[in-house]
Amino acid sequence: MALPVAFFGVFFAWPVVSIVDRGLRPAGAWDLGRVGATLSRPDILDVLGFTVWQALASTGLTLLVALPGAYVFARFDFPGKSVLRAVVTVPFVLPTVLVGTAFLALVGRNGLTDELWGLRLDTSVWAILLAHVFFNYAVVVRTVGGLWSQLDPRQEEAARVLGASRWTAWRTVTLPALAPAVAAAALMVFLFTFTSFGVVQILGGDAYTTLEAEIYRQTARLLDLQTAAVLTLVQFAAVGAILGVHAWTVRRRETALRLVAPESTARRPRGAGQWALLTGVLVSVALLILLPLGVLVERSFAGPDGYGLRYYRALGSLDEAGTFLVPPLEAIGNSLRYAVAATAIAVVIGGLAAAALTRRRAGRLVRGFDALLMLPLGVSAVTVGFGFLITLDEPPFDLRASWILVPLAQALVGVPFVVRTMLPVLRAVDERLREAAAVLGASPWRAWREVDLPLVRRALLIAAGFAFAVSLGEFGATVFIARPESPTLPVAVARLLGRPGELNYGQAMALSTILMVVCAVSLLLLERLRTDRTSGEF
Repeated sequence: MALPVAFFGVFFAWPVVSIVDRGLRPAGAWDLGRVGATLSRPDILDVLGFTVWQALASTGLTLLVALPGAYVFARFDFPGKSVLRAVVTVPFVLPTVLVGTAFLALVGRNGLTDELWGLRLDTSVWAILLAHVFFNYAVVVRTVGGLWSQLDPRQEEAARVLGASRWTAWRTVTLPALAPAVAAAALMVFLFTFTSFGVVQILGGDAYTTLEAEIYRQTARLLDLQTAAVLTLVQFAAVGAILGVHAWTVRRRETALRLVAPESTARRPRGAGQWALLTGVLVSVALLILLPLGVLVERSFAGPDGYGLRYYRALGSLDEAGTFLVPPLEAIGNSLRYAVAATAIAVVIGGLAAAALTRRRAGRLVRGFDALLMLPLGVSAVTVGFGFLITLDEPPFDLRASWILVPLAQALVGVPFVVRTMLPVLRAVDERLREAAAVLGASPWRAWREVDLPLVRRALLIAAGFAFAVSLGEFGATVFIARPESPTLPVAVARLLGRPGELNYGQAMALSTILMVVCAVSLLLLERLRTDRTSGEF
């Protein structure tokens, strides 16, 4: 645990605490009265109210749309299932700024709905809610569907034999078993939407602001660190409560059920009802996920003179407005280099943490660290990024001029995915195998290399793939610390969207398409590696 604790202490706790300290102690003395004064402001209350409301609405809408998909992926076997699973996961690893861009191309000014029916949703809250469903669909499908596929269908069949109707059997047998997974998925969706930033920045404009977007405004635009510190504490408390409940639901899911092999529960659809359900899920996936991505690609080729590669060619040159110090195309190489370094860091830190959490002798303090590892997914990335700038500027941690600063921030987001993917697989390794190796004279290192590694190699590759895809799309912290001459893809997209003009918009669509293709290829490779026994939480 030494290295993971040190890593999170230096690169997560220290920057966050420093920002809060600087905001609440502007003159060297604590100004706790600022907390009450800030939280009583009408504009801040409106932000808090909208943040909670849109998170609840997004969570409910996501469950409504995605639960049928979870059932289809769990119980049905049909051609192209693995490819479709990768497709529905692509939005989850895309940067939120790109998700906002995709929906802007679909429902915004001059978007598909505007051109066809004169309908614009970018000025309404519906664009934000639909984008959140698009982003979190895979969370429900993988979390709930992963457990659903391992529930023994004979239990529900036994209830039917005893006279229960199909609805009664599902409500009394399957639903209670699924409840922890549904609760865990709902909590994760609520967490991601509660801390939404990129989607709200692009689609919300000045009309709709979440807590995370307000922290960015107070920090980067108004330089009001006191208000930002208070809002960070509120977000930290909310995220801590959500993760505490999530950890409890995960423990229930792991200990309360007897599971069977997933391959024994999936079968081809039978009857008109099941085929109708499969068709409905495929149509919803096409409209909700494929259509926004397709419009994004179409807009990257559609120029004023027809379709072509104009916007892609423009990425290789500097514009006259000075949006970038280097051609935007260089952002692709920067992102790939940063993501590779961040993946290496995340795999080492997350692998060590997961290994420590699987030991039977792990104490309560170590088990509590499991929940803390998830905090970077919910705590303001804006706060972390700005905290990097004000803390990592003196020896021995003077890193502001170093390229490694960006991969370190990205690795913070990648570590939770490595842990959640590796942990179930490591827990499945029989402790007696390690003990037998030790009895035969193997050192702990050799026992790990020859016992654990062969069993978890595939899960390790999947964890690395997820860490790579998530690092590639990190935006909230990177927007603060990426140097002007070394922008990442999400930062470049945000800069282009922030500038007026048809060429800037087209280049943003082109860069977004490139990023989407890289993420999609990564996930398709992961699906080839994936088996249901090594899927982990994601």
